[in-house]
Amino acid sequence: MLKRFPEKNVEAGLKKTKILFNHLRTILFILCLESYFQKMSEKNHIELMAPAGSFESLMAAVQSGANSVYFGIEQLNMRATSSYNFTMEDLDKVASICHENNMKAYMTLNTIVYDHDLKLVKKIIDAANASGIDAIIASDQAVIHYARTVGLPVHISTQLNVTNIETVKFYSFFADVMVLSRELSLGQMKTICDGIIEEQIKGPSGELIRIEVFAHGALCMAVSGKCYLSLHTQNSSANRGACLQNCRRKYKVIDIEDGHELEIDNEFIMSPKDLSTISFLDQLIDTGITVLKIEGRARAPEYVYKVVKAYREAIDSVQDGSFSLQKVEGWVSELEKVYNRGFWGGYYLGKELGEWTNKQGSSATEKKIYLGQGIHYFPKAGIAHFKIDSHTLEIGDKILITGPETGVIESEITALMVDDIQAETAVKGEECTFPLDRKIRKSDKLYKIVPA
Repeated sequence: MLKRFPEKNVEAGLKKTKILFNHLRTILFILCLESYFQKMSEKNHIELMAPAGSFESLMAAVQSGANSVYFGIEQLNMRATSSYNFTMEDLDKVASICHENNMKAYMTLNTIVYDHDLKLVKKIIDAANASGIDAIIASDQAVIHYARTVGLPVHISTQLNVTNIETVKFYSFFADVMVLSRELSLGQMKTICDGIIEEQIKGPSGELIRIEVFAHGALCMAVSGKCYLSLHTQNSSANRGACLQNCRRKYKVIDIEDGHELEIDNEFIMSPKDLSTISFLDQLIDTGITVLKIEGRARAPEYVYKVVKAYREAIDSVQDGSFSLQKVEGWVSELEKVYNRGFWGGYYLGKELGEWTNKQGSSATEKKIYLGQGIHYFPKAGIAHFKIDSHTLEIGDKILITGPETGVIESEITALMVDDIQAETAVKGEECTFPLDRKIRKSDKLYKIVPA
């Protein structure tokens, strides 16, 4: 015979069950909210990576708001001959400057490696590890393997041409960050980024794989920069960091059978314009990428300063909701002032054919003229002392100062003194002083900025 429970006990039990159910529902809701905001936070944290081809550029990256820098030392990096490279003796200083400014330091070691290079590879990686470099950017499996054996984190270089989620899965055994191929569209990037979250693809650190893309700078005519033109014509391998940039020259197209020359609109038929994503940066960030890289280790410190500063402001505007066409126009105007070959959006917006530059060298709207070197700075008075080695400095001139510790200073001459006498101009051979609110060092270089 079934025993009947009093109705009051049943009602009390139902009430407790209902309360417990509501508590559980609240807890689940809170957990879902936490998970959502964590994912949003991860998505919204964009690391801005700057190129550093010199200490001047490194300091420019610090001043302009970069979160990290990438650089090469001596050999075995993709700018081995086209830019100044740091030495192994510089590694401690580079790491120290970065970490003191809450920045990461990444070393490129992303060329083709031969057997005779392996001893040097290990020496470089050991030195980087001992100096506290945060990761190396690599493409050769020998480099990746050795770095992993000594516990130095690896980033997968664009040289490895990562274009799909299965490739991401493969390299997730070795690296936490991967640079996507520059030939992908925004839709293809988003598919990869979404796949990482959906499939929970994690790297050696146990964190989800982070995706890095190039946001601005020079583009190679070849897929992911794997070009053989320089090697074929002049025995100088681009894949060993020794590109002679044959693609940047003028060419004629001639029929070798009958000698007829084809008429073409642009003689620079292999020289791409520079990549610029600032006009659609909101769309690029929406794909789910987490690292934006600026190309330009072979370019000047003022290039690093202006480009990184513009992208820093643009990233912040995307994240605070103030990104606008008016702001984009202002940033593009600033970007046009420094070295560029004209701009296009690369293949990110779905274009199948490239856009080519129509002139030799830079299309920058401004250029710098060397004037002289620093002598002294008077901090109490806020006065800079320079010697003019060439040309003329005048009141009203826009000036640029660069130096290994100074980085980049942009200013305008509002007052000028020569031999302690107020003057309108300072000419070659004279020493002059003028007000400046930042410290300069001996031998800092002084330039005048003029329209190009």
